[in-house]
Amino acid sequence: MEVTGIITAIVIGLIIGALGRLVVPGKQTIPIWLTLVIGVVAALLGTLVASLFGVDDTSGIDWIELLIQVVFAAIGVSIVAGMYGRRRH
Repeated sequence: MEVTGIITAIVIGLIIGALGRLVVPGKQTIPIWLTLVIGVVAALLGTLVASLFGVDDTSGIDWIELLIQVVFAAIGVSIVAGMYGRRRH
């Protein structure tokens, strides 16, 4: 992976984290920086899973890969929000 690929993955991850947070119902009490970290990890995991299923490189926009990434981000935000909320109270 080249430097531009890493930078692109980070930018996409930031967007994925924000989308994942929007998908999760209710108010999440985690900091925005943690949401963004979850997004980057979800983007990388989503890309890995999409490549395992062979849907990581399609013509046009990779909607299936994007959906997988957002699902990972939503799951990550839900888990971390639950853990973070319990830890603070």
